[in-house]
Amino acid sequence: MIPYSLLDLSPIVAGSTAADSLKNTLDLARRAEQWGYTRYWLAEHHNMPGIASAATSVVIAAVGAATKTMRIGSGGIMLPNHSPLVIAEQFGTLASLYPGRVDLGLGRAPGTDQMTARALRRDVNAAAEHFPEDVIELRVLLGEPQPGQTIHAYPGSGTRVPIWMLGSSLFGAQLAAYLGLPYSFASHFAPDALLDALSIYRERFTPSDELAKRYAMPALQVIAADSDAEARRLFTSTQQSFANMSRGTRGQLPPPIDDIETYWSPQEKERAEHMLSYAVVGGPEAVKAGLRRFIDLTSADEIMVASMIYDHAARLRSFEIVAEAMKASL
Repeated sequence: MIPYSLLDLSPIVAGSTAADSLKNTLDLARRAEQWGYTRYWLAEHHNMPGIASAATSVVIAAVGAATKTMRIGSGGIMLPNHSPLVIAEQFGTLASLYPGRVDLGLGRAPGTDQMTARALRRDVNAAAEHFPEDVIELRVLLGEPQPGQTIHAYPGSGTRVPIWMLGSSLFGAQLAAYLGLPYSFASHFAPDALLDALSIYRERFTPSDELAKRYAMPALQVIAADSDAEARRLFTSTQQSFANMSRGTRGQLPPPIDDIETYWSPQEKERAEHMLSYAVVGGPEAVKAGLRRFIDLTSADEIMVASMIYDHAARLRSFEIVAEAMKASL
């Protein structure tokens, strides 16, 4: 059995509030710990009415307080939106509160549209161009103090919070390999470069003080239920959301519908199905088989599972089925 982890966007479903979503996140985190999930990560997105994890470090702190042993962290912090010193202080604080449990996953995208990105940090293009340098600076700030170092993160310095490189293209794979960092690929929405990125990362990996051996954790969407039919119906919430992205429409996560074909156009369907091509949808046996295929395909050291489901009880059951499948050693 390889480790399995959970990515939570803390979805705000139609007719609910951010308070409801965050309450559900804490409930899911407690149960995920009981079900044997290794990590519980939250993602930074902005100006999105269907996602409640914009203040990612704050939500991670709440999840840390609600759990005892499971690793907690970001999947990820969009570093171009921030100064490395601020992130070092935030995650140094988290590491001080929850020692030995915190991961810092970093992404290069803004996690939003360009207009919102400018509201977050004015010079968007320059921030993205300096991403590798910012990662190195952040690594220094979280490491042991060096002779002559004048800027320190308090707290943060000496905490050695593990940094993960996240990506949906070849760039992140190359940087993770060069810096000797663990790597997670966002195949739950960006499937195209998955195998090439993993190949580049493994071929070019250079051991570092933090990581002696390469470590890859691809992500995938899993919608599980007690029957194939119910899982397919639950999946229509995700499918509607991806169709809405094609329309430039943002909103809360919609309830499932009986016939997705009446909702989207052929072009929207093609694009959504392509983006979700690695999704595993079905009952327990179908999920077990789908996870096995994905693990065999990617030779993953660990997998990270995302699941956008409208009903909280159904979402809990989906992650429970995944845990049952993984514990069965597939």
